[in-house]
Amino acid sequence: MYILGIACFYHDAAAALLKDGELVAAAMEERFTRKKHDNSFPKHAIDFCFRQAGITGADLDYAVFYEKPLVKFERILLTTLSTFPRSGGVWRDAMLNWMNDKLWIKNIIQKEVGVRYDRVLFCDHHMSHAASAFFASPFDEAAVMTVDGVGEWTTTALGVARSAWEGKGGTNEITLTSEQKFPHSLGLLYSAFTAWLGFRVNNGEYKVMGMAPYGEPRYVDKVEKLFHQNADSSFNLNLDYFAFHYSNENTYNRRFVELFGEPRPAEGDFFTMMTNPERAGERDAMARNQHYADVAASIQRVTEDALIKIANHLHAQTGMRKLVMAGGVALNTKANYRILAETPFDEIYIQPAAGDDGGALGAALWAHHLVLGQPRKWVMPHAYWGEGYTDAQCRDFLDSNGIRYESFENNDDQMLDIVAESLTREKVVGFFQGRFEWGPRALGNRSILADPRSDAMKEVVNTKIKFREPFRPFAPVILRDRAPEYFAYPGVAEHEAPRYMLMVSPIHADKQDKIQAVCHQGTGRLQTIERETNPRYYGVIERFGAITGVPVVLNTSFNLRGEPIVSSPKDALNTFKNSDIDMLVLNSFLVRKDK
Repeated sequence: MYILGIACFYHDAAAALLKDGELVAAAMEERFTRKKHDNSFPKHAIDFCFRQAGITGADLDYAVFYEKPLVKFERILLTTLSTFPRSGGVWRDAMLNWMNDKLWIKNIIQKEVGVRYDRVLFCDHHMSHAASAFFASPFDEAAVMTVDGVGEWTTTALGVARSAWEGKGGTNEITLTSEQKFPHSLGLLYSAFTAWLGFRVNNGEYKVMGMAPYGEPRYVDKVEKLFHQNADSSFNLNLDYFAFHYSNENTYNRRFVELFGEPRPAEGDFFTMMTNPERAGERDAMARNQHYADVAASIQRVTEDALIKIANHLHAQTGMRKLVMAGGVALNTKANYRILAETPFDEIYIQPAAGDDGGALGAALWAHHLVLGQPRKWVMPHAYWGEGYTDAQCRDFLDSNGIRYESFENNDDQMLDIVAESLTREKVVGFFQGRFEWGPRALGNRSILADPRSDAMKEVVNTKIKFREPFRPFAPVILRDRAPEYFAYPGVAEHEAPRYMLMVSPIHADKQDKIQAVCHQGTGRLQTIERETNPRYYGVIERFGAITGVPVVLNTSFNLRGEPIVSSPKDALNTFKNSDIDMLVLNSFLVRKDK
């Protein structure tokens, strides 16, 4: 049985394909079109899923859309009517968009995919999130928490889930017992500050997280003028400070600016005494930037505290020891660690593609397990579900472009020795191998690798290769069995979330100087890796550790600023040529930059 899940038309378009309940392929559309956060119908991602499985649309049993368009349309209509005439622009845009595409999704899917019209299903947005987390997790039962900007009406959903495993009987269940509804949204609250801090909504929230450690949460009291949380963990926004419910262009209004000050320019130079003490003479700019950092720290603190209250309430209601999470807010890695550390939950599983892209997988899993009642037999073992390229394809690409390379098709160990030794000499390596990752994180198949030991390497990678804001941190990847030595994270070697770079953990004080390039104010957004999951990636880190005594490598996504992560050998070569990356690994081939 083949089930295709589809997400599109709002945020990150994606497709995911199940065969008999097990994932075969999953990818975001942006990886093929090279348009960051492409939200168009995921034709290329669907075509890839079909190629990977060796099928066509006619072979599908079902195609499932990740939300219910008519319910979402209802919310938009009622909201614009209640805020008219301020919402006139939203009304006009909604009519154009919905009449052109969004009201006819079933017809579009039938036409573009080739599946029978009566085999197109629609899943509630937050149910898609919940299914994407629970049915990919290893848990038999768990509490469920999904938090994002907004789906149809819901912005936060809480509930419980239970499994029926193959051969063991029982019934699959996901029951969402309570919800928050639009316009009251933690995701939209955070996005308003993202915009005010000069970053793009639905793209720059992680930059706010990166800026927050350089500030102090001095303005929590001001944030609480906008946001109130009740004893039962439900919450309300003070809409007097926001514009997202009646404007397509603005998330906050003038009253917001009067409370927090003028917004940060989008391309403004950010530096504080913590990031650039040598610029202490630029007092006015330093003071402005410190204010922005303090506001970032304040919204981050309020968000973390709110999520902890929600999680504690959920635990009290369910008594569950495990928690699964999805929705865009579940990518707030600092909050995730605090939820684990400061609530009674023993372990948290977060869908690696926690945003709307993951809804494609969740919709397919919902159909298989809850609509069709099929038992579980699959747990997500890794995140490598995108398109891969064979050695023959990589060789043909290099040859056809006249690129000089060294071949290690019969001696992978020698190539890994060269890569690891080069890292110790502060060479930066573009690492391209296997199938690309599902979700927003580069996890070793489309990564840039560097030496984590020197703080200077952080500046090299930020300014000469990624061409991005210098305050943003890089991630440490560490051998899974060595992680307890470096990270103050209980159960770090056993838990699933660190495998997907979904937790920011404190770094032990005596290890912080040893990995300065990936230590962000005493913490790191770690990835743990074991040999069985990714032997080539593990091999580099293992060898680097053997040479240096530090079983950690700096990992960041293989892309330039403003571009999606690379997908193909062509993408990888373009990024290699247009940056100061020293070496490029393409599967079993090594390309060195001419000096």
